[in-house]
Amino acid sequence: MKHLIMIIPFILLTACAGSKKLDMPSPPEEFAPAIEVKYVPSEVEIIEVPKVLALPGQLKELSVDSSDKELSPIEAITQAQKKALWKPNEGRYFNAIQNYPYAKGALYQLYAAPEHVSDISLEAGESLKAMSAGDTVRWIIGDTVSGTGAEAQVHILVKPIEAGLSTNLVIITDRRSYHLELKSLKTTYMAALSWSYPHREIERLKRRNILAQAEQAQAVSSSFNLNELNFAYSITGDIPDWKPYRAFDDGQKVYIEFPRDIATGEAPPLFVLGPKGQVELVNYRMKGRYYVVDRLFKAAELRLGEYPQQKVIITRKFRTNNRGHK
Repeated sequence: MKHLIMIIPFILLTACAGSKKLDMPSPPEEFAPAIEVKYVPSEVEIIEVPKVLALPGQLKELSVDSSDKELSPIEAITQAQKKALWKPNEGRYFNAIQNYPYAKGALYQLYAAPEHVSDISLEAGESLKAMSAGDTVRWIIGDTVSGTGAEAQVHILVKPIEAGLSTNLVIITDRRSYHLELKSLKTTYMAALSWSYPHREIERLKRRNILAQAEQAQAVSSSFNLNELNFAYSITGDIPDWKPYRAFDDGQKVYIEFPRDIATGEAPPLFVLGPKGQVELVNYRMKGRYYVVDRLFKAAELRLGEYPQQKVIITRKFRTNNRGHK
C-alpha cells in the first residue's frame, strides 16, 4: 500500500512534465489591488471667460498722471486707498447679497444704518482668528456661525448706533485677511456682504481634473458585464518591453492591456487584419495602460520600428458559450 501511494505522485509529476507548455503572456511584475469602481467623475473643461480675477494690479484702472510732482505721504495714502476701494455695484448683487471678488489688500465698502444689522459672510469652512474695529463704542460688532462641519460659515454682524459714522474693520481668518471701510447712513443699508474666490474655484476644477484622470487611468470601464467578457485571445510574436499582458473583449470592444510604463515610452500603432490579411482601418484610443478598440477583430498586429521591426500578433480564438455554440 505504501508503494502505491509513492507511485501516484510520481505519475502525476511525469504527466505534468510531459504536457505541452501553454503560450501565455507573462504576468505583470507588480499586482495592483482590485478597485471597486462605483463612480468615476467626468473630466471638466476649464473655459476662460471675460471675468475680473482677483490679481494684484488688475483690479483697478491706473490713472496716468502726467505731472512729475512727488506726492506727500498723506496724498499717497489717500490715492492708494482710493484705488484699492471696492464700492457696492448693482451688477455684483445676488438677491440682497453684495458679492465682491476677493483680492489681497483690497478695501471693501459696507454701508450700514441704525436699527439695522448688516451680515458679513466669510467662506464656508473658514475659521475666524481675530477681528478688530477702529470704533467699538458706536459700532456694535459680533460674530456667529451657521452650518456645521465643513459647511460651517462665519458671519460678522455689524450695526451702528447712529448715522454719519465712519470706521474700518479688519478680519483675520485661517485663510486670508479682509479689510473693510464701514459707513453709516440714516436709512440705506446693505443687508449682506460676501466674497467670491475665482482662484480657489479654478484650483478646485484642476484638482477635480487630476482626480478624474487618475480614476479613469485605474479603470477602463465601470459598465462591464462580467458574463460577456471574452479572454480567448492569444498574443504571439516578438517579445519587446511593451508586449501586452492580455487582450479581452466585452462583445463590442476589444481591450489590450500593456505594461504599467507604456505611457513613458513610444506606443506601438495597431493594425487590424482583414479576412485576406489586408490592413483595415479601425478606431482605437489609449486609456491609461489600455488600448480600447471600438470593434471586434479576428487578428491584429502591433508594430514598432523599422529595421528590425518589432511585431506582436493578437489573435481572437473561438470560444464556446454557455449554450454550447461557437
